[in-house]
Amino acid sequence: MKSAHILVQLLFLSLRSAASAATGGDQFVYSGFSGTKLTADGTATVTSDGLLELTNGSTLLKGHAFHPSPLRFVRSPNGTVQSFSATFVFAILSVYTDLSAHGMAFIVARDRNFSAALAGQYLGLTDIQNNRNHSNHFFAVELDTIQNNELNDVNANHVGANVNGLISLQSHPAGYYDDNDGSFRNLTLISREAMQVWVDYDDKIAEITVTMAPLTMGRPVKPLFTGTYNLTTVVTDVAYVGFSSATGTINTRHYVLGWSFAMNGPAPVIDVAKLPKLPRVGPKPRSKVLEVVLPIATGTFVLAVGTIVILLLCRHRRYAEVREDWELEFGPHRFSYKDLFHATQGFEDKHLLGIGGFGRVYKGILAESKMEIAVKKVSHDSKQGIKEFVAEVVSIGRLQHRNLAPLLGYCRRRDELFLVYEYMPNGSVDKYLHSREDKLKLNWAQRWAIIKGIASCLVYLHEEWEKVVIHRDIKASNVLLDSDMNGRLGDFGLARLYDHGTDPHTTRVVGTMGYLAPELGHTSKATPLTDVFAFGIFILEVTCGQRPITPSSRDSQIILVDWILEQWNNGSLPDTVDKRLESNYNVDEACLALKLGMLCSHPFANARPTMRQVMQYLHGEMPLPEMTPTDLSFQMMAIMQNEGFDEFNMAYRSSTVSIGSKSAISVGR
Repeated sequence: MKSAHILVQLLFLSLRSAASAATGGDQFVYSGFSGTKLTADGTATVTSDGLLELTNGSTLLKGHAFHPSPLRFVRSPNGTVQSFSATFVFAILSVYTDLSAHGMAFIVARDRNFSAALAGQYLGLTDIQNNRNHSNHFFAVELDTIQNNELNDVNANHVGANVNGLISLQSHPAGYYDDNDGSFRNLTLISREAMQVWVDYDDKIAEITVTMAPLTMGRPVKPLFTGTYNLTTVVTDVAYVGFSSATGTINTRHYVLGWSFAMNGPAPVIDVAKLPKLPRVGPKPRSKVLEVVLPIATGTFVLAVGTIVILLLCRHRRYAEVREDWELEFGPHRFSYKDLFHATQGFEDKHLLGIGGFGRVYKGILAESKMEIAVKKVSHDSKQGIKEFVAEVVSIGRLQHRNLAPLLGYCRRRDELFLVYEYMPNGSVDKYLHSREDKLKLNWAQRWAIIKGIASCLVYLHEEWEKVVIHRDIKASNVLLDSDMNGRLGDFGLARLYDHGTDPHTTRVVGTMGYLAPELGHTSKATPLTDVFAFGIFILEVTCGQRPITPSSRDSQIILVDWILEQWNNGSLPDTVDKRLESNYNVDEACLALKLGMLCSHPFANARPTMRQVMQYLHGEMPLPEMTPTDLSFQMMAIMQNEGFDEFNMAYRSSTVSIGSKSAISVGR
């Protein structure tokens, strides 16, 4: 009898697990994922609580999860993709309430192998070269929390319908339309709250419909957006359905709580009552006993006293800082949070100068000195010791060069760090190179002076200061312009210091894609020559007025180095100079800049010059080596790009988005 009872219990548990997924071959429903047999890879897993965890907070990784059995999407005899419907409940949990990286996507794909896809902004679905390639054969609905300009994202909190890539056919800020008054209500994807999404495809009119809402309400009548696209050219006869997600440099986790799918009919209803609970993120809720019970018990007099005390405590908490004994040696370089708070008027959005994957930058005015400052509010990677981090910040603060954006100091508060810079009134070089406004122009004399100034600055960092400083994030958006339009190299959030005559330690690959030297993919070791590579790309960008990579059409991109090499080979090198200059430039200087940029960005590190040699070339103290576009070295560059040599390295070299940081504090101003 006892063994029979055990068998009955096992049978009941088996039936209970099976009940979470429909038995029909063309539909299923998961109200939680305990006991399911999803196919997962990367960081994806089912937790003990029944959550489908796509990412676990690790940075620059990806995870996928699929329904175990493929589904037949094409019906005979006309071979068109059938109508289908899906709904799922998801949540994105970031350690920060206003910052996350990156997002997740619901996908219908030809197969489940996404091993070649990149993390970060590519969401584990594709890579730079294959983005929007027709052979990808996937349809996706992305939930993206970072704005990537090269992918035409509408903002840093949007939903999009994608085909074969990460540039959306149709996208919309995340939210829903109220059934009562028809007004749009915003939803924040990183609010740590569960939300529900509905995805429908109607084969009769080739229409894609996407709807979303908070979990606490039903499906709105009006969808978030609709788009027309015949998925017959995209979805194969038999395909898999599931989810993909990827992280950047911020500790973020992506969860799916429930999921259903149906062919030729509405997706089954998810039983919200059976959904697993999300893990708590952030500090525990504070007790309200003293703020409520005590005033009632003690009367009006104690209420008045208590109110005063609470106001004082709140004021103290607002400006509370983290300060330890060892920081006394760094005291002169530390700002008080109170001063920075008042300087930026409480870090209001109207003072926001810029935002990126590592934090926000605000303009401020110090109350006593009336000095204009730029305050970078950043996150800190606990893997690097905070004492060592502050020591490096203070060391960098001692750098003095006319082409450096002065780092004035830092501030610590709870889990936040603030870097304080001297404000540069004319913004970044990037703004002038790529703005469509006629008034934002740089003439050739200014560009030539900026190139020489930044080169001089790098000689100082690599050879002339007491330590070797590797900047690791040289790019147009990190070169700022002072009131006299002099170039100032800023943003030392990724910089590393080491003694002259020693080798730098191996670290994770950090910086900005498009400026990363190929050897970083193999060694992860930043050296002065990796700075030289980025400087070479910077020279080409300043001279040509084009980004390292530019989308040219729906399925192709223009890589700046390739384009210059092609024009050079055709004998039309001057044609690559920025058309906005309207031929008002020194041809000899421009050609020297182009050839020097190509030499500095050579794929082999030992073929690049030092920054000391770069200065000699720029000042005419030494002639450039004889170079033609048919030289073996540049032929090798073409081979690496056109024949797929070391695709990983080339992928890092051919894009323009931040991918990671050990200290996680890089933001272009």
